[in-house]
Amino acid sequence: MIRCKHVYDEIDDEDGPCLLVAASDVWRTFARDLTRRAMLPYYREFDLLWIEQAFDEAWGWREQWLVMEGETVLGFCSLSQDRQALFIRELHLLPEQRGRGVGSQVLETLARWAAQRRLPLLRLMVFKSNPARQLYLRHGFVEMGEDDCFVRMQRVIG
Repeated sequence: MIRCKHVYDEIDDEDGPCLLVAASDVWRTFARDLTRRAMLPYYREFDLLWIEQAFDEAWGWREQWLVMEGETVLGFCSLSQDRQALFIRELHLLPEQRGRGVGSQVLETLARWAAQRRLPLLRLMVFKSNPARQLYLRHGFVEMGEDDCFVRMQRVIG
């Protein structure tokens, strides 16, 4: 299994080749395109409209992280937080990188970040029909509610 670390963690010998690196604005197009390709089937399923400008605006106020292995970009994640929770706004891997344990390691890294930031919760929303929902359940997230399209999930940190 791949292990993830991030740039302001203490890095020890248990960490492997997967790294979360702060994404500069030059990565916005990559992240937007990856997100659109991953999410467009769900947008169509639920009759939602993809708006590129909304992604670009959110890019400016969220934390953006590249998921990397050596010099290879595997995907990206986008985060925000309030007083209670670290929110996973986006978590997308390139199709050829899925099923390798990378997503699991990113989730565990983000749980450590929430703990380091003294936040009691890790939260996200996922489309009801997205198979990633099962990944989140396996990593201790519970379903807190839903609407026509999304399931709200959270994991207690502690």
